[in-house]
Amino acid sequence: MASSTGSDAGSGSGPAPGPGPGSGSGGGSGRRLGRRLTQLYAGLLLYGASIGLMVRSGLGLPPWDVLHQGIARHTGLSIGTVSICAGAAVLLLWVPIRQRPGLGTVSNVVLVGLSVDATVWLAPEPRSLAVRIPVLAVAVVLNGAATGLYIAARFGPGPRDGLMTGLHRVTGRSVRLVRTGIEAAVLLSGLLLGGTAGAGTVVYALGIGPLAQLFLRVFALPDERARAAGVPPGGSGPGGSRVVARGTADGGRRRAWWRGGAILRR
Repeated sequence: MASSTGSDAGSGSGPAPGPGPGSGSGGGSGRRLGRRLTQLYAGLLLYGASIGLMVRSGLGLPPWDVLHQGIARHTGLSIGTVSICAGAAVLLLWVPIRQRPGLGTVSNVVLVGLSVDATVWLAPEPRSLAVRIPVLAVAVVLNGAATGLYIAARFGPGPRDGLMTGLHRVTGRSVRLVRTGIEAAVLLSGLLLGGTAGAGTVVYALGIGPLAQLFLRVFALPDERARAAGVPPGGSGPGGSRVVARGTADGGRRRAWWRGGAILRR
């Protein structure tokens, strides 16, 4: 859903910890859980809608969706169905690298694909470039907002981002190198299968990181904002990526680096 990367973007290397001590009364915890669930499912549905709009724009897709579209053209399946099947297949790759899925992981596999298909079915295909360009712009911004929504919910990474973070952990290679290698491979495979890459692919690659980071701050839960207040403004981690301080269930703290759609806990 990022991904970040198309059809999926992750929120960590496993299920997010629950509220820590002092997080409030039972009623407050229930309201907080309700908000997190709302953000998760709204984000996933909007993410799929954004990919569907990019399909309709005809100007290019994120790398994973170029692959999904290419497979769809050869199998007769819808792009959303291929996205679901690919997400499930990628999830199987978590087994050897010992990644743990969360609620958001499983929900991502199913809901993003369904939303992509619904949007492609409902949205008319624009015929002129003057309409296609605004549709693409709206889709990319919507994708950034959707990514911020469901990452902030903290219910686990999407399958593709979980694969990326798992390979990073197992191989010791940098996140940037692992991500670039995976996305280059799926993009090339998608192009060979007839998927659509173009200006939209480039716009997405350049815009999704800053947009998702912006919306992640907008949709952060109140306790996350309070914890982040202890981080110096403009603080950054390795490679210039944003540092966000996080509390953990045992009262400790860990740092998370934002990297273009994925949060990696350290």
